[in-house]
Amino acid sequence: MKFLVACLLSFVTVSPALAEIEITEVTSPGGITAWLVPEPSIPFVSLEIRFKGGASLDVPGARGATNLMVGLLEEGAGDMDAQGFAEATEELAASFNYSVYDDAVSVSARFLTENQDEAVDLLRQSLVQPRFDETAIERVRAQILSSLRSDATDPDAIVGAAFDDIMFGDHPYGSHYEGTLESVAALTREDIVAAWEGALARDRVYVSAAGDITPEALAGLLDGLLGDLPADGRPQPEAVDVQASAGVTVVPFDTPQSVALFGHEGIGMDDPDFFAAYVMNVVLGGGGFEARLMTEVREKRGLTYGVYTYLATKEHAELVAGRVASANDRVAEAIQVITDEWARMAEEGVTQDELDQAKTYLTGSYPLRFDGNGPIADILVGMQMDDFPIDYATTRNEKVEAVTLEDVKRVAKRVLKPEALRFVVVGQPEGLDSTPVQ
Repeated sequence: MKFLVACLLSFVTVSPALAEIEITEVTSPGGITAWLVPEPSIPFVSLEIRFKGGASLDVPGARGATNLMVGLLEEGAGDMDAQGFAEATEELAASFNYSVYDDAVSVSARFLTENQDEAVDLLRQSLVQPRFDETAIERVRAQILSSLRSDATDPDAIVGAAFDDIMFGDHPYGSHYEGTLESVAALTREDIVAAWEGALARDRVYVSAAGDITPEALAGLLDGLLGDLPADGRPQPEAVDVQASAGVTVVPFDTPQSVALFGHEGIGMDDPDFFAAYVMNVVLGGGGFEARLMTEVREKRGLTYGVYTYLATKEHAELVAGRVASANDRVAEAIQVITDEWARMAEEGVTQDELDQAKTYLTGSYPLRFDGNGPIADILVGMQMDDFPIDYATTRNEKVEAVTLEDVKRVAKRVLKPEALRFVVVGQPEGLDSTPVQ
């Protein structure tokens, strides 16, 4: 059986061309909706489940509860303890993965068609009947505390925490979803059960599947899998205004290389200008070695091995942000170059050659993401959570191609705000002093 699964996984990347992918919307008798791409050539199914909310649903005083809860979903369910659940999963040659993010709890399942019913029932028990045994709680808690202690000496973790705190303040986004040493140590089983009831509910669930399963079979299993979850979970947090102002925040840390995150308020995916901003970001810092910042900061001046930017489209806030690392005696120059390029892009936009290269990069790389049932299912559930139409996968490149030079110039002036660009630097940077956030 294990050899068979290994063979199947080695072939699971074989998938239809993007143009041939047809997504079917499936609705269960109980009203649960899923998107499906059938692929009967391999007797294997990839199932993706997302619960909107994630760690941002943590209540005050219990930061990290959702993360700890998710870590316990595979540590025993129903009448099985952690070892029993692991053995049952292995016997079925199934795979279950549980993850938490700021805005979602993610559940990924892979199983053979021949034992689909048994695998789905086992998955159901982990979601509907988790045990939260005290021994498992303490074991997973210890793992999280160890990770947090490691983060305390990791410049990337330190800069991320400081950046989030400045950008989002008291909002859940302003602190790491794992919690703190103090908050995790204080979590009780009651906190974990409350997090489970608040995060895993039918009013926020999104489902997708790809592989050897029919629409009828998928509709038939949805209610059994998810129907016993609570109808409603915790309310979503309010939107948050990004609190950045131009300047530099220095967090002293003994390291020969400084790490910096930078950014300010961004643009949402539901904004009509989003695709123009997306193309603009590829030119600025999201296009690898062809991006302006890589050219100016790395290629021309040798100030870093890498610098990049991205559009962070969270559920309750948006950022235009980026990262750079440079030697302590050169990071000030890197920051100045980034600031200058930020302002130049805002003022001038991009050239026609840059626009054409960005479009080629974006349209050429997109089909490569659909390289197997797992990635396809993952993309489908992401499309649902982002409120994209069901034909988005086949129309996305058209939206990229429709972006004009004038669109990018207008949106660059609107979205890029040099007057709000905040850098957070962890290290011992020379020639940089902290400036207050206003």
